[in-house]
Amino acid sequence: MQMRLIFISLLALFASLVLLLVGNAFLVTLLGLRFSALGASSSSIGLVMVCYSAGFVIGSCYAEKVIKRVGHIRAFSVFASLAAMSALLYSVSDSLLLWGGLRVVGGLSIASLYIVIESWFSAVASNANRAKIFSLYQVAVYCSSAAGQLLLGLGEPADNLLLSVSAILIMAAIIPLSLSRMHSPELVEVQSKMSLWALFHTAPLGMVASFIVGIFLGTFFGLVPLFASLSGLGNDEIALYMFGAILAAMLTAWPVGWICDRLQRSYVLLIVTLLTVVACLANAFLANESFLLRLAAICVCMGLGSTIYPIAVAITHDIVDRSQVITASSGLMLSYAFGSVLGPFFVSLLMESYGPEALFHTLSLTLVFMAVYTLYRQYRQPPIPLEGQEHFVSTSPDVHVISDIDPRNDDFCETPIENIFRDHEPQEPHQEPKAGECLSKGNEG
Repeated sequence: MQMRLIFISLLALFASLVLLLVGNAFLVTLLGLRFSALGASSSSIGLVMVCYSAGFVIGSCYAEKVIKRVGHIRAFSVFASLAAMSALLYSVSDSLLLWGGLRVVGGLSIASLYIVIESWFSAVASNANRAKIFSLYQVAVYCSSAAGQLLLGLGEPADNLLLSVSAILIMAAIIPLSLSRMHSPELVEVQSKMSLWALFHTAPLGMVASFIVGIFLGTFFGLVPLFASLSGLGNDEIALYMFGAILAAMLTAWPVGWICDRLQRSYVLLIVTLLTVVACLANAFLANESFLLRLAAICVCMGLGSTIYPIAVAITHDIVDRSQVITASSGLMLSYAFGSVLGPFFVSLLMESYGPEALFHTLSLTLVFMAVYTLYRQYRQPPIPLEGQEHFVSTSPDVHVISDIDPRNDDFCETPIENIFRDHEPQEPHQEPKAGECLSKGNEG
């Protein structure tokens, strides 16, 4: 019976996660195209898209206070409603200030929704199944994000119907969890975060790589749809363009991980970075070529570039003590977040001045700096030998990672099954009213 409840609950969790990710990934790509169709400049679009990353950081830091106050179900309903309402309100005005505010609200809400869902994942997971759940979670993230891109073919970017589709998907994510029999789990107390300064002194290469990949991926999701539109691709082609790129990121995760367990990781990072530089330049030079060539180029670029973050995490975990794995991961996420805020803004300014191809030229220069810094760190500190490396675990920085069930977390504690599935909330024992008590209460007032 317990296994059946866990299986049904996992289905509900994954259903809510998929609906949320499809709706949000669709909205992120749609907004860049919509703003462009409405006449916004590249720099304005970059500034607005940066607001999402800022809101995501705020939500990651403060959502737990709301969840502790009102509970998981209510918090999920509140944040899903906020995300859906913000999606619908883009049609109200063309004001950049309003768009920026809505992106902050959207980022804050989505980050909070991830935290709620992941609290339930952590509660359902056990030492026997948490590695599988962690892997399935990563696959669900990539597949859902890729599937969301295909919805762009439903209409023109300026059509308000598409905003409604995104809002409906986000609101629909409430249904599976609301029908589940799971009760609110206890929020895991997060260890104090490692400061960026301490992380830089401990694992400088991992921190710098996380920052650079934040620039890369933040720019990709925020501005590549705009680049595709400005360089002549239609809506259906942009949908396939983004779909292929995200799917390639999932497919390259395993082979790169396999290589990372067999070669020194700083050398793998150097090779992957240099290959991504070549892929970025190819995307710039092929901007006016056939769609198939451009699709192949963006798939190689995103497939390789997306692996830099898990390599950076692996390099960091090879250095830090196992008791610091979670705090170091939080520091890497914060470094990534700073990159994802700065990248789209500065790249959008260059796109406005020098044309759409400036996006990939800038990314290639940024990655060249990453390659040079990697060589410098190899000179200053010899790479860790193979026998000293931890097992590689692929992670995605695009969502709030479930660090609690990460297979590298030795402090994971299972939640007793009876705490997750309770037939009813505990009630006070029933007591018969004393003589005259009901009458006296009825006469009050």
